Amino acid sequence: MSAVAAPAVVNVRRVIAASPKALFEAWLDPESLGAWMRPFDTTRTEARVDARVGGSYAIDMHTPGGIVEHRGEYVAIEPHTRLVFTWNSQHTGGASLVTVRFTPQGQGTEVHVMHEKLPADKLDAHTGGWTSALEKLQGFAGADA
Repeated sequence: MSAVAAPAVVNVRRVIAASPKALFEAWLDPESLGAWMRPFDTTRTEARVDARVGGSYAIDMHTPGGIVEHRGEYVAIEPHTRLVFTWNSQHTGGASLVTVRFTPQGQGTEVHVMHEKLPADKLDAHTGGWTSALEKLQGFAGADA
């Protein structure tokens, strides 16, 4: 009998000096999403969004190694509070699930990204990717303020 590794879960949190509303909207507006969803060495991101439960999105990250495509569907959209969507790319080994929570904290908002159903060998890469993306979101929110 062989053991099967449980799917990995990534949890990344960052407090950003912006309102839950502004940050929530930055995830659903294609222009905004393209401006900040650029983890690591991503030079340009194209985003298409159908922001409704059951609607789909497409995020194409242009990197020095080529285009990394991400596709998914919105499972839950709770304005200014929570987003849940599937996340599929060449690095997820199939369908994975992302939950983003927006919690007021002091003068800002804690953004918590939980990415579930990942292959165990992709845990570090996705932790780094979401950490980098939230850093870019923080810069975007600061520039947008």
